[in-house]
Amino acid sequence: MMKLPRRDFLKVACAAAATSALLPPALALDYPTRPVRFVVGFPPGGQQDIMARLIGQWLSERLGQQFLVENRSGAGGNIAAEAVINSPPDGYTMLLVGSPNAINATLYEKLNFVFLRDIAPVGSFARTPLVMEVHPSVPATTVPEFIAYAKANPGKINYASAGMGTPQHVSAELLKILTGINIVHVPYRGSAPALVDMLAGQVQAMIDPLPASIEFVRSGRLRPLAVTSAARWPALPNLPTVAEFVPGYLAESWYGAGVPRNTPAEIVDRLNREINAGLANARIAARIVELGATVQSGSPADFGQMIAEEIEKWGKVVKASGAKVE
Repeated sequence: MMKLPRRDFLKVACAAAATSALLPPALALDYPTRPVRFVVGFPPGGQQDIMARLIGQWLSERLGQQFLVENRSGAGGNIAAEAVINSPPDGYTMLLVGSPNAINATLYEKLNFVFLRDIAPVGSFARTPLVMEVHPSVPATTVPEFIAYAKANPGKINYASAGMGTPQHVSAELLKILTGINIVHVPYRGSAPALVDMLAGQVQAMIDPLPASIEFVRSGRLRPLAVTSAARWPALPNLPTVAEFVPGYLAESWYGAGVPRNTPAEIVDRLNREINAGLANARIAARIVELGATVQSGSPADFGQMIAEEIEKWGKVVKASGAKVE
């Protein structure tokens, strides 16, 4: 076999490396060539599922392959996250990322993954405020009145949530931390049964995603006190924010997509561009507003920074509340 001089060998090796470096972008240009799984960590019909199907349908139309929503509920979304993390990093498995993923990072002591390390952010879709609401039997019509009533009756007000560590739970715990009130957590298995008991007066208060409660609010069956977003909500412009009375308070649900780490950057960027194109589409944007959310687009880096900030924020609340799930 003929041996190349070392200098020539290095030239050939460098040329081969340069050629291989071009392969991922070339492959990304053909992506996707088969259906993509879009994994959601919660049952069908909830807002995470609805968001995934909305964005998945858009991506199917744009990229010519089906983005198939797969519901893998359990452990507050951790089962779905782990399934995606353990999938090949080839762009054919995506995760619907949401606020529970950020909360779970400190809520669960024994996870088999580190979310911020093991999921590559693709991009965000939307944000949704929660609404602070009470049963009409509660003698409070404003946030200050509720705080005063709670302080006058420590440990006597029960608040509902969709379960330990859910956005409803940590949002109320943040309110407790910032105001010093003592209200008692009553966890349920989801928002629906919690709302049933709220409507019956079995529990007195709840901080719930606005889309789930808005019809009860509009009908007067539940009394809204404020929304948890930074600004007032356009659909309920006369309803103040919690932060107008409790400086520094902010709690929102949010939605986006992630893929296993080491997924080629070209595929991540392609998905991000197509998702942002969907968010700029009038039909998609209008549907997101109908769902009680606001559009939030951005780069993968923007979404990654937001996830990191949310993990840090809710980690402090989880630790202060003492909440833990094995």
